[in-house]
Amino acid sequence: MSVKIYWFLRGLIYKPFLGSFGFLSYMGKPLIITNFKRIFIGNKVRIFPGARIEVADKSASIVFEDNISVGQNLHIISGCNQVLTIGKNTTLSANVFVTNIDHQYQDLDKHILYQPLLALKTKIGENCFIGYGAAIQAGTILGRQCVVGANSVVRGTFPDYCVIVGAPAKIVKRYNPDSQLWEKTNNKGKFLNEI
Repeated sequence: MSVKIYWFLRGLIYKPFLGSFGFLSYMGKPLIITNFKRIFIGNKVRIFPGARIEVADKSASIVFEDNISVGQNLHIISGCNQVLTIGKNTTLSANVFVTNIDHQYQDLDKHILYQPLLALKTKIGENCFIGYGAAIQAGTILGRQCVVGANSVVRGTFPDYCVIVGAPAKIVKRYNPDSQLWEKTNNKGKFLNEI
């Protein structure tokens, strides 16, 4: 408990520098934070130590909505006029990576890191659970209450109420409003009884 009080006090120190820092939020010692004013942290956001929260340019931002729990060693990066949003009531386990940018790679005469960035809208919906070691890549849209399995590599658009696993990640279950049960699906998200 005493370490969380220390993290709460650290949050109060960061508060004037951030775009916003909500009530009852706290933050363990981060590895790096860039463009503080472009980071918006809602109420009751809990960020464990080792986070890398990076906004690559002054036109981008990262928004943590209310009541989010973030495990240690998060790496999140936003750039190129994009807003990367983590929806309220979401849990990010330890060692998760989230981004909305990729490096282009087509120019064979130039190292990939020196090629232009490509920005794609990325958003994690409300009440999601992101498992240990997952990578949420640029261009990923997760609907409400999605569950992402540990070590999954996720890219694409996924509907509300689905379970996503693998590398590359595929839907394996969805909530069926007719049966009111979580049911297995094919990798396109169709219930097995619909095939």
